[in-house]
Amino acid sequence: MADLSILVVKKLKKHFSFKHQQIMNKTFLLFAGILALAAVSVKAQKPAATKGVFKTYEPGYFQNFILKGIEDFEKRNETPKASKAFRADPAGLDIPVSKDGFKTFWHNEPVSQGNTNTCWSYSTTSFFESEVLRITGQKVKLSEMYTVYWEYVERAATWVQKRGNVYIGEGSEGNAVTKIMKKYGAVPYADYSGLQPGQTLQSHEKMFNEIKAYLDFVKTNNTWNEADVIATVKDIMKHYMGEPPSSVNMSGNSYTPLEYMDKVLKIRTDDYTDVLSYMQQPYWKQVEYEVPDNWWHSKDYYNIPLTDFMDILKKSIKAGYTLAIGGDVSEAGFLGREANAAIVPAFDIPSAAIDENARQFRFSNETTTDDHGMHVVGFMEKDGVTWFLIKDSGSGSRTGGKENNKNFGYYFFHEDYIKLKMMDFMVHKDMMKTMLPKFN
Repeated sequence: MADLSILVVKKLKKHFSFKHQQIMNKTFLLFAGILALAAVSVKAQKPAATKGVFKTYEPGYFQNFILKGIEDFEKRNETPKASKAFRADPAGLDIPVSKDGFKTFWHNEPVSQGNTNTCWSYSTTSFFESEVLRITGQKVKLSEMYTVYWEYVERAATWVQKRGNVYIGEGSEGNAVTKIMKKYGAVPYADYSGLQPGQTLQSHEKMFNEIKAYLDFVKTNNTWNEADVIATVKDIMKHYMGEPPSSVNMSGNSYTPLEYMDKVLKIRTDDYTDVLSYMQQPYWKQVEYEVPDNWWHSKDYYNIPLTDFMDILKKSIKAGYTLAIGGDVSEAGFLGREANAAIVPAFDIPSAAIDENARQFRFSNETTTDDHGMHVVGFMEKDGVTWFLIKDSGSGSRTGGKENNKNFGYYFFHEDYIKLKMMDFMVHKDMMKTMLPKFN
């Protein structure tokens, strides 16, 4: 582009008389400089492939490590199959190659969510672990399954109250964690792992199927006794997850889970904001995030324009505030196996064209879906753009196993990918100080 700008200058000069040449020399030099800077800017903001490739993916970490560790899997006579997908070609792209190049903030090592759809709990629990360190200086490992257990109880109760007019699934949203913590508190992982003896990874397939079948039975037979329904769901979970503790012992003191959250962790759930950016609801209002996993129809999301959304996100991580984030991970630019990275390829949409309209268009036609929750734990400035270090509990970031994947459990997200495909995040209200008054 720099060479192109010189050619443009030479051609334009021919249209001017000699007596204007001295003045125009300065003007054209300025114009050439602007073109050159623009070229650098475009180059910096487009780490995207211009071509795609069809790739055949052999069974990966989920099939080879997680599923094979689950009871009765081998008896199913299910042979994992290869799959074919269209992906951006990462060859030659200037993307990060190691998490070591990122400025990071304390977080526990990535842990796998196993054969469950509970990324919402893993990501937000990890976020709160980082918050505890930031607020109190303590390093803690909290129980993801404690939240999941009580989320099922809340769903069962609502199923009865709404006479079955509730979406039942394993998925939920990040603010389900604050909802559950506010009512039931939190406990350390050591006090409640949710694993049965001999288990190393969570598997909720059978448990969820039993809960769902039972709730369907309740609806079909109009047996709307809330206490009985909750007791039965608890019995099902007891078989698969055990029972969560009613107290936590720390340094000779006994705390209820609510006291542990308040007195030890110092977490105040009202101090956290859930931030959204889409056009189908008015900006500067608290609105509902209209996706199935927001099954209780929470209207607590602060909906802000995309430029503000990105500004808060960047300012937060650069100030040492990590974030729980959620959105779509099913694009051709999501290169989990190839590079632990997520980009927006040029064949999808140019960087300069990514705006709130492009974002809403994809959400409205459901090419952007509410797939996955993750934890933003670091950043890197590279060639004029921000890359984000993402801690993940899913299997995609673990392909090859820890011994073969030096970035095991992490992704590198280009800011364009977040701008186009990540729909919401949770952050401490300190980082929303300039925004919150606008909601009054």
